[in-house]
Amino acid sequence: QAQLVESGGGLVQVGGSLRLSCAASGITFSSYAVGWFRQAPGQERKFVAATNRGTGLYADSVKGRFAISRDNAKNTVYLQMNSLKPEDTAVYSCAMGLVVVDRPQAYTFWGQGTQVTVSS
Repeated sequence: QAQLVESGGGLVQVGGSLRLSCAASGITFSSYAVGWFRQAPGQERKFVAATNRGTGLYADSVKGRFAISRDNAKNTVYLQMNSLKPEDTAVYSCAMGLVVVDRPQAYTFWGQGTQVTVSS
């Protein structure tokens, strides 16, 4: 059974940085695309970034500020978040699927999420 566990969330001031991690187990990690999504209170889940085999895809709202990377040897994907804004506040979840797309429906396995709060 695949399991994804996120970590690295927390409270940060505007302009600060955080690095989220997502550790996978019970799955052939290198075979899957990995994505990050976020959901703010009262809003639908939104795409943030995804990667597989050197291909990266980002939401326009995070381009130039966020970077997704993966370490297949550690079964872990990272999301480096810089120049954080209050509107980045959300629960961030990682997900794994077969293709690098921005649709959450395309991802099969999901983590529980980690809270990121950006204070002004």
